[in-house]
Order: sequence, then structure tokens, then C-alpha cells
Amino acid sequence: MNQMKLGKVYLVGAGPGDPDLLTLKASRLLSQCDALVYDSLVPNEILSLVPDSCDSKFVGKRRGHHSVPQAKTNAILLDLASRYECVVRLKGGDPYVFGRGGEEAAYLSRHGVNVEVVPGVTAGIAAPAYLGIPVTHRVVGSSVTFVTGHEEIDKKRPAVNWQALAHASDSLVIYMGLHNLESIVDALLTGGLDPMTPSAVIQQGTVVGQRYLKSSLDELVGKVKEEGFISPSIVVVGRVVDTQIEAAAPTPANVTMPIAF
Repeated sequence: MNQMKLGKVYLVGAGPGDPDLLTLKASRLLSQCDALVYDSLVPNEILSLVPDSCDSKFVGKRRGHHSVPQAKTNAILLDLASRYECVVRLKGGDPYVFGRGGEEAAYLSRHGVNVEVVPGVTAGIAAPAYLGIPVTHRVVGSSVTFVTGHEEIDKKRPAVNWQALAHASDSLVIYMGLHNLESIVDALLTGGLDPMTPSAVIQQGTVVGQRYLKSSLDELVGKVKEEGFISPSIVVVGRVVDTQIEAAAPTPANVTMPIAF
């Protein structure tokens, strides 16, 4: 394959769901792309920005039934780059935050494809902000750890040491943590985190249907089950939860977010 004939692939962050949080560059690229490859958690309102002539491919992954394996997604991107000048790989949030953006960029670069990253607003910051919760705070939150609650299934052993994280920083922001929430909370408590630590779960952040609950850490799992929270959700653990200023929170967009089972 002649490198000079390959198109360019843009790894674009779609943000947490609210279309108004798209960057100007992301919006511009979506309006002019020749081909689009997109994930599960991208609302239709954002997908509607692409031209009718755009060659669109869905490669969403969801826990328990990966519709398109990563190797196939890589192959699709390479194929599209061989046929189109402008290819957008659209990912929820930011392409380099708990996604496969780094892997896809490395794969495409090895095959001679020019790749450009367009950062997006990540849900771990935006979802708490839309509820008036800062992930850092000068008084009670000088440090924050962003961590995944759902590691790569092919890993020989988990890399996240939840017990150590109990005292690693002032705040924890947990992505994709709902399915494993009970074991995560148990490990944090075993690691010595105060059972009364303020915690919150935010479902469908930044879009219609957004809801949340606040709880002490030791009661969090029970309340999540009782109220039937589902993914996509962000979990925040730390005293920053108690600094919430609801009056300052933005209004969620009138956009329906796909559900991640």
C-alpha cells in the first residue's frame, strides 16, 4: 500500500454526550469527513453532523458482547484510510482517556497512516461538573485520581491496586465502575478509606435522563442497587462531593444517551 495515497485519520473526542461540549475542531471535522467510525456512546445528535455522503461504520463495544473486536476496528480504519482523504474515528469523551485511542494510533502509524488526535471533554470531569461537583477543590481536593473500574479482560491480573488507592489522593473518579462497584468499595474500605467518605454516582451525565445519588462510601453499593443505577455512570469518591453547588450546575442537554449494558 503506497503511503502517499493514504488518507488521514483523526481520533476525535465526542465529549460526554452534550453536543454543545464538542470542540470547534471536532465539529468542523465531522461536517467535512469522508468516512466515520464511531463508538456506542455517541448520541444521534452528534452523528447527525456528518454529511449524508459519509461512509459511516459502527464499531461499538459493550460489556459482555463486543460487537466488533479491536483488531477488526483497526482493519476498518486502515481500509478507510486507503480509500478516503478524511477519516474521523469518533470516540465518546476523550480518545486517549480509558479508550483504545493510543492503540489505534500506534497501529495506524505502523502502517504509514497519518494520525491526528483531537482531544475531547472527558466524562470524568464533565459529569461531576454538571452536578456542581468539582473533581478538585483547593481546600479538600488538591489531588485527584482517574481510574478505570473495568480493566482489559485479557490482562493476566488486575493492574489497579484499589487498597493502595484508598489513600493515594484526595478524590477518586472511577470510569466504568458500576459493574464491579461492590468489589471496588470493599477494597477501598479494606485499604483503610473512611466508611463515611462522601461518594456519588452520576448516570447519563450531561444529557437528558441525568441522575445521581450521594451516599457515604459504606452505603453506596446498596443505594445504587436500590435505585437501579445503570451504565454509563461515573463514580466520585472524596470530600469534593460535599462541596457540590447545585445552583452553579449546567442544565443537561435534551439529548438521549445510548445505554451501555
